[in-house]
Amino acid sequence: MSGVIDTLIEMGFTKERAELAVAKTGTEDIQTAMDWLLSHEDELGDVQPQPSQPAEEPPSNQNPEEPEPQATPEEQVVRSIKCEDCGKLFKTHAEVEFHATKSGHENFSESTEEKKPLTEEEKKEQLAKIEAKLRQRRLEREAREKQEALERERTRIKSGKELLEAKKKHDEQEMRKLVEQRKREKEEEKLARQRVKEQIEQDKLARKAKFSGQPAEVPEVPSLSPQPPATKPQMGYSEVMLQIRLTNGSSLVQKFGAKEPLSAVRLYVEMNRKDGDGPFSLMTNYPKKVFGPEDYDVPLETLGLGPRAILIVSKS
Repeated sequence: MSGVIDTLIEMGFTKERAELAVAKTGTEDIQTAMDWLLSHEDELGDVQPQPSQPAEEPPSNQNPEEPEPQATPEEQVVRSIKCEDCGKLFKTHAEVEFHATKSGHENFSESTEEKKPLTEEEKKEQLAKIEAKLRQRRLEREAREKQEALERERTRIKSGKELLEAKKKHDEQEMRKLVEQRKREKEEEKLARQRVKEQIEQDKLARKAKFSGQPAEVPEVPSLSPQPPATKPQMGYSEVMLQIRLTNGSSLVQKFGAKEPLSAVRLYVEMNRKDGDGPFSLMTNYPKKVFGPEDYDVPLETLGLGPRAILIVSKS
């Protein structure tokens, strides 16, 4: 690993950063180590890589005036690896792999030439390239983070609009349902008042005929919902709408199931009456029929109270 560390130091990284990159990546690939340093430069603090000091020349006892003896082929030592395509020298196989990957060169050979250390100008140039690359990566990261923030804001606004549209649609549906329900209630209330008026008119004619001793003439009163005689139960309906007249003149309007017994009506009157407490009976006025205890368990449709009928509450 020392060759990778030396190369990183020559490229301008500090020894501590170079050793940390090699330890983290666990590789002899100079490109992998350098990529790790560039991608983790924020985690390594604000300390910028400093140019390394040139290695000191080992002392030589040889007299510079004396010519260096030529080595025989057996004494030649491989000092570097040379790229036959461009002539560059490399110290380690990691540097060779990095150069081959970047340049696409394939022809390399061992050489006795020693790779010279980087000059101060070369080191400054390498350092400037690394700093430029760091700045470029930082700008790209900031632009990417800005774009992601814009996308998140667009998504939030879109979700908010969809939520408001869904709520508005739901409120409109609920309002339509409420309007339709009120319309039905008003129509039923109108029909109930009409039937009460018809019954009152019939009661007047019956009393008049009783006191005069003459048969009562029942006029034709227009009705929005004609009601057949209560003595003949009508089949084919499942609900019964009852208008219940209390002793104080007020009325209760309630819908019951056709199969429910008369006792269900008595219970409803006991719980909702506004004319005081006390025993009471239920009866129809025309034709008059007072219901007794034997009728309480009989279904409403069997008693002829349907699909619409009027019941009168009388004190017992």
